[in-house]
Amino acid sequence: MIRLERRPTPSRLWAAATPILAVVLTMIAGGILFAILGKDPLEAIRTIFWDPLFNEQFASYSRPQLLVKAGPLILIAIGLSLGFRAGVWNIGAEGQYIIGAICGAAVGLAFYPMEARWMIFPLMVIAGGLGGLLWAMIPAILRTRFNTNEILVSLLLVYVAEQLLASMALGALRNPEGGGFPGSRNLQQYPSAANVELISGTGMHWGVAAAFIAVIVAYVLLTRHTLGFQARLLGQSPRAARFAGVSPNRLVLICMAISGGLAGLAGLFEVTGPAGQISIDFNSGYGFTAIIVAFLGRLHPIGILLAGLLMALTYIGGELAQFMLGLPSAAIQLFQGMLLFFLLAVDVLSNFRIRIGRREVA
Repeated sequence: MIRLERRPTPSRLWAAATPILAVVLTMIAGGILFAILGKDPLEAIRTIFWDPLFNEQFASYSRPQLLVKAGPLILIAIGLSLGFRAGVWNIGAEGQYIIGAICGAAVGLAFYPMEARWMIFPLMVIAGGLGGLLWAMIPAILRTRFNTNEILVSLLLVYVAEQLLASMALGALRNPEGGGFPGSRNLQQYPSAANVELISGTGMHWGVAAAFIAVIVAYVLLTRHTLGFQARLLGQSPRAARFAGVSPNRLVLICMAISGGLAGLAGLFEVTGPAGQISIDFNSGYGFTAIIVAFLGRLHPIGILLAGLLMALTYIGGELAQFMLGLPSAAIQLFQGMLLFFLLAVDVLSNFRIRIGRREVA
């Protein structure tokens, strides 16, 4: 008989080893998947994890892209991690990411073709963060006032945001000089609104810088500030948190505001940088992938930084594998999804032991 027995206290060893073991199991299961598809599993794994960094044929392009892809993932995951620690489950960061991009781009396009970067780009950043924050306030207020489930509300709002994105790309924000094609003006070609590289050839733009700043601020917040203590306390023991004077509703609003604001900033930096314009297919799933990044990083800022870089590597390596080996994009997405599956599966061992044998009769 195989059964799970709860540990008296969570195992620190398993908690630390879980992300590493999950990555290894993902590689093994992914290799089996690639073999079923008729591809050499070792070559596929090497193409995804090794070639983007160390193959000189591709590294000159892939290395800068690592920061470009990791920036929004880290920024969104940092915001989500605070709420997850407090038991506030914001699953709609993708929608907040979209709304942040729409609001920021709308402000920039409203000033076109005015040249005043010192004013326009900061206003776009404020609008992007505020747009994501306000979109996150919808499930936050509904939970605190009417006790609705923020998981369902935030998730369903993603589909509303996608419809708004399509409406903006086809209507209010459509490029009047675009010949009727959907999509806004290219913000990269508008100097006052472009999110340019800070260091040429590195991929380091303002979004990546904001992600690194968010990691530092989140670390200080969680280890040195009462808000971090309150979030951990509410997540571990809501009843004890109330006795300690923590207001659950106030913390819900704060956590949702932070996660929504950071997701909105990620959308703004993406639309003014790598994406360049508001389009129907602007959203690329960063808001959902950031959930994997947050848990893979154990909801710790430094862990999220490393997990974001790893997930960005799977994006770049996955694109390379599609091009070089002919792997379908669905297989790469399944490979990324395996990471969260194995992470959650192995994480059980942090709180439970596996026991084999008959249960003792009392």
